[in-house]
Amino acid sequence: MSKNSELLDFMKKQIVIEKKIVKSLNKGIKDIKNPPVKGVLKGISLDSVKHAELYNAAITLLTEVSQALSQENLDAQRDLVEKHIQMEADLIKKIEAMMPSVENKKAKFLLNIILTDEKRHHAMLKTILEIIVCAETVSEDDLWELLWEGSPFHGAPGG
Repeated sequence: MSKNSELLDFMKKQIVIEKKIVKSLNKGIKDIKNPPVKGVLKGISLDSVKHAELYNAAITLLTEVSQALSQENLDAQRDLVEKHIQMEADLIKKIEAMMPSVENKKAKFLLNIILTDEKRHHAMLKTILEIIVCAETVSEDDLWELLWEGSPFHGAPGG
């Protein structure tokens, strides 16, 4: 069995496990009355939904040839990601400014979880913008550069 095949099998099994986690947690939290416990468990459930989606995306990357994005599609994705990078940065600043005044240890614990998530989201969005979106895009300029790069006279008469 090849390493790629082993990896694909692993990820497919993980998707099943993540979905079981979601089902179990969602069933279990119905009767929980403690808001912090319920909130943390619901957050874990949502993370498991995300993990299943990410495993699925990784499988797609390994098994399909991705198409270059159009300039219009790139611009829309870039705008969306840039907007959310700014939103995450604003949230991080607000939470960090609030933290010193929070005296309740349980509330501070929950705010720290949120802050950690927001920082991780911010970093992931920057990575998406810099690597994934840009790396998979061939703009019209890229196509013209590729077309004329090998031309000895770059379209000019070469006599």
